[in-house]
Amino acid sequence: MKLTKRQQSDLLDCMLEMGDLLLDSGAEVSRVEDTLTRMGKAYGAGRMDVFVITSIIIMTMEFAEGEGITETRRIHTTGQTDFYRLEKLNSLSRQCCEKPLLLPELRAQLDRISSGHKPFFMLFWGSVLVGGSFAIFFGGTLWDGLAAAVFAAVICLLQEWLGRTQINTAAFNLLISLVVGLCVGLVTGLIPALHMDKILIGDIMLLIPGLAMTNAVRNMLVGNTISGAVRLAETLIWAGALAGGFMVALLIVQAVH
Repeated sequence: MKLTKRQQSDLLDCMLEMGDLLLDSGAEVSRVEDTLTRMGKAYGAGRMDVFVITSIIIMTMEFAEGEGITETRRIHTTGQTDFYRLEKLNSLSRQCCEKPLLLPELRAQLDRISSGHKPFFMLFWGSVLVGGSFAIFFGGTLWDGLAAAVFAAVICLLQEWLGRTQINTAAFNLLISLVVGLCVGLVTGLIPALHMDKILIGDIMLLIPGLAMTNAVRNMLVGNTISGAVRLAETLIWAGALAGGFMVALLIVQAVH
C-alpha cells in the first residue's frame, strides 16, 4: 500500500492509539510490540522499531523511500484488564494484517473500540457470583456466601463510580478495601452467625491484581525486563494498598468491639 507523507503520519497516530488501547486493556508489552510491528509492515513499512513500556510507546516507521518517521506516546492509564476490548483490538489487528483498512475506517474502528466496554450487568453479576463462590470455597457457610455476594455487588458499584474519577489505582484499592472492610465488620458485629474472615477472603479476590502480576513476570521471562519490573512494582504497591485498607478496617473493628 503506497502512502503519502500525510497518510504515513496519520497511520503512525492510529498505530499509537492502538498501542495505547492495548496497554489500557491489560495487554502484555510483547503483545503490543508484536501487534504494532505486524500492522506497520502490513501497511507497507519496510522496517518497524517499536519500544514499549507501561508508561510510554516509542515507534519509528521506515518506508520504501528510506525516510523514517518517529513519534512518542505517553501512557497515563493504569492498564486494568478488559478482555472485551482486547478481543476487539486483536480482531481488528488480524483484519488489518490480512487486508489493510483505509485509514479513515481504521480510525473509526479504534474510536468505537475506545468508547466501548463490557456491559455493566455482566460485570455486576460476575462479581456477585465470584465473591459469593469464593467465600463458600474457602470454608464459609451459605450465609457467608450470600453476604460476600452482597458486598461484591457493593464493590462493583464502587468500582464503576470511582472509575469515573482520576484517582490512581493504589489510592483506589486503599479506599475501596477500607470501606468494604468497615462495612463487613459492622454487619458481622450485628449478625454473629456470619464470619468476617470468610466474607473478606471472598471479596478480596475481586481486587487482587493477579493477572497484572502474572503478565509482569511473563514480560521479564521473555526479555522485557524493564516493563516487567515496572509493572511488578506497580502490582506490589496495589496489593500493599489493598492489604493496608483491610488491615486498618480490621483494627478499627477490633477497637470498637
